[in-house]
Amino acid sequence: MDIQFREFNSFDLWIWLGFETVISEQEKQYLEEAFNSWFFLGKLGGFNAENMQVQEAGYELSYLSYDLDSSSSNLKALMHNMGEIEYEGCWARCWFDLGTSDAIALDVLLNVLQQVNTEFIEIQQVFIGGENSDWPLPERSDPYRQEE
Repeated sequence: MDIQFREFNSFDLWIWLGFETVISEQEKQYLEEAFNSWFFLGKLGGFNAENMQVQEAGYELSYLSYDLDSSSSNLKALMHNMGEIEYEGCWARCWFDLGTSDAIALDVLLNVLQQVNTEFIEIQQVFIGGENSDWPLPERSDPYRQEE
């Protein structure tokens, strides 16, 4: 699996996945569940790098004292929107507004996609951002934005 970052705008981000062949309906379900789960965690503020108390504690977690006051004083890190996953030929793409979520969200997604690649679907390419010249983006990237 090849992972590349292209033009990046966290408020208007397309994620592209390339496969060797057209994926089956069951494979689409795996992929959609992975993206939906990732987005749901982001929508609930799960990707807040300012509150990594457990990670920063290291390997010894027995009797860890978790500071709720510390976590409540941090800025919120929330994803805002997710579009529908679209398929065309051997490609899939999905639009996201990552909002104020931190870059750790992308690390988590890429870890998930690596496991999906190992267990369920052979993913040849992952592009974070940018546009594919053979599959133009819609005129307006934000499917939730109201017409003016």
